[in-house]
Amino acid sequence: MLPISLCPEAVSVALVGIGDKAVRRLAQLDEGGFTVTVFSDNPSPDLVLAAGDRLRRGLPGAADLSTHRLLLVADLDEAPSADLAILARQLGLLVNVEDRTALCDFHLPAIVRRGDLVVAISTGGQSPRLAGRLRLFAERLIHRDWGGRLARLGLLRAELRAQGKAPHEISRAVDAVIDGEGWLGRPGA
Repeated sequence: MLPISLCPEAVSVALVGIGDKAVRRLAQLDEGGFTVTVFSDNPSPDLVLAAGDRLRRGLPGAADLSTHRLLLVADLDEAPSADLAILARQLGLLVNVEDRTALCDFHLPAIVRRGDLVVAISTGGQSPRLAGRLRLFAERLIHRDWGGRLARLGLLRAELRAQGKAPHEISRAVDAVIDGEGWLGRPGA
């Protein structure tokens, strides 16, 4: 497995589903800034509300999928999920079918998001429950102000780069902030 982070501007997503799982997956994609088209032949009221004008009634065909890079499927039975996975792969899309690892090209991690700081926890599809529990644990450790901390370090890094500082000098300056403010506990403790 190779964990990667995708740029939402470069990857459009087709989401196919019906109910709660599709709504949760759409919320994750929205939080990540992805462009999503939602397809459903029987959407729940919650999915209709969450998807808004991005909802296309019915399951996607080749023309629908050809404009996307990823296909995510949730809440569908095995047969239509498998058919969609085959079609998507023929078109060059990567596929994730929730709770059906045999149909997946990739697995979606449990995510802790604090601004641009993203921590991903994956079990390679073996135990989504463990990944979810670890995410809850990590959320307690990585509180909301970490997004601001990261932004502050990004500004410091940009400022030092503009001054022509060498990479090792920038690393030392970042370490000085992290250690000086005890963000990761006391050094050597």
